[in-house]
Amino acid sequence: MDIRKLSAEFSVSPQIAALDVAEIAALGFKSIICNRPDGEAIEQTASAEIADQAALCGLEFRLIPVTGCNFTDAAVAAFQNEMACLPKPIFGYCRSGTRSTNLWALAQAATQSEPELLSLAKSAGYDLSALSTRLKATNQSHNVVATC
Repeated sequence: MDIRKLSAEFSVSPQIAALDVAEIAALGFKSIICNRPDGEAIEQTASAEIADQAALCGLEFRLIPVTGCNFTDAAVAAFQNEMACLPKPIFGYCRSGTRSTNLWALAQAATQSEPELLSLAKSAGYDLSALSTRLKATNQSHNVVATC
């Protein structure tokens, strides 16, 4: 696995397999968020398989699928809610880790600045410059009240 830490509470990775979940738990993660829709690729492990393994390993699992760059306000709000409610640290994954990183940045934009988020993502190997305008617009414009 290629795990990249974005914050003390959240790390991302490209697609994982069910066999990776035990290692994720052993590394200290408490929750997994999948941001990849099922069936996107033939070789992709279904989210239900990951969820089953997560349950066996004592991890929480959530599915917030995003297609391409379609980061809807609803997906961002759902991600923000899970970041507030799930046990931490949280492990997020999608095809490459980029969607999970984008959602994380958009969810954090209400409390962290655009330059800080771009820098954290860049340090992890993700270029979020295409989100710059949206991150600036989102910054301190709204907070989701968590419904845990």
